[in-house]
Amino acid sequence: MTLDSPPASNTATTSPRPAVGERMNRGAVLWVTLAVFAQEAVWNFYDAQVPEQLRHYFSSAGVIGLIMGLDHSWGIFTQPSVGFLSDKLARRSTGRWPIVLVGAALATVPFVLIPWATNLPALMVCVVGFAAVANAFKGVTETLISDYVAPSARGKAQGFIKAGVSLTIVVSSLISLLVVDRSLRLAFAIPPLLMLIVLALSWAFLGRRHTDVLLPGEETADGETADGAREFGSPWAVLKDALRSPSSPTPLLMIGIFCFAGMWTALRSLMTPYGTQVLGLTRGEAGGLVLPGAVAFLVSVLPIAYASNRLGQLRAVRYGVVLFIAGVLVGFTVPTAPGTVAAMVLSSLGYASFAVNALVALWNLAPTQKVLGTYTALYTIASASGMALGPAILGTTVDLTSWRYMFLNAAVAAGVTFLVFTRLARRAPDRVTA
Repeated sequence: MTLDSPPASNTATTSPRPAVGERMNRGAVLWVTLAVFAQEAVWNFYDAQVPEQLRHYFSSAGVIGLIMGLDHSWGIFTQPSVGFLSDKLARRSTGRWPIVLVGAALATVPFVLIPWATNLPALMVCVVGFAAVANAFKGVTETLISDYVAPSARGKAQGFIKAGVSLTIVVSSLISLLVVDRSLRLAFAIPPLLMLIVLALSWAFLGRRHTDVLLPGEETADGETADGAREFGSPWAVLKDALRSPSSPTPLLMIGIFCFAGMWTALRSLMTPYGTQVLGLTRGEAGGLVLPGAVAFLVSVLPIAYASNRLGQLRAVRYGVVLFIAGVLVGFTVPTAPGTVAAMVLSSLGYASFAVNALVALWNLAPTQKVLGTYTALYTIASASGMALGPAILGTTVDLTSWRYMFLNAAVAAGVTFLVFTRLARRAPDRVTA
């Protein structure tokens, strides 16, 4: 049975499902957006303030960048298995929600304890503990949208989700500006508390009626999926199928994701130290430098999502890389607080195009809709690898040059990203929705 065919034998379980096709289940998009918002609020504050905690023990930007990157590497090892498990749970009564809710509760504890750590070993236990748990369920939350929204509407849905993500940057920046300089321990308690409350609400209004709004399945009587692809027995079988063909665009797309995610994470992870070292700002003021960029991201993601349906995801990402390069060049040319703010606005607009389209472009390459959780793990492998190495690479270039050249170094790395997506656009046909 395809997604566009009427459900014949599942009437009792599918009513009152929305029509499947071009229409988007707005209620489901709202609650999934809030769920992603909840977890990203914690991650954004983590990326903004943990580097400054590490500066109490390390003076090298390269070492700080390496530590900030390594915490993301946990997802490379955990998410394929967790994503595959979530694919198995997706069509059951609870859906993927137990993984998300349990993971959030466990991740809260080490995060809250970060400012209470009085020595380096204790701090590293908290940082590694949070990163290991939070990375395990991060991709599962992002995959929730595929259970409730048809493929033709997922690009638009991603626009709403990324708008919610941009609000988390606003929340993180406001906490940095208003709370960090007064009480660091209170500041670290606010984001996880917000995460638990919002995830509980999302589950109450969407997860509890999972089977009522779940898209119809695509499995046929002989065990094949609607597109002829058989079940995969393990996450490694899915990964092997995705990467086995030398002519497949999937590996090249993963390289592009690695490059862009790495440079964006590096720029954000080192922005607070850059603000204190080059611009002479306080820690709280430097942590708020990304706030205008977050507003620009928020304003732009929905127009980008709708435009990308006509342009194609890959072409839209390529344009975003160009805008990102323009932004970091402005930051290097004008090393002042207003210049840095302008740089972050332009870079955020460029990253918004990537954030809206990259995961959807990867989902479009999946052999069946029943492995999207595992394909989200592919995205995680690429992006987490970039997040792990990007801050260390950019931080090392800062050590070799100086903080003053951070933006110029980022521009060079972004140029490599542009070359990757240019080649990808020539090899992979874009999926355009009228």
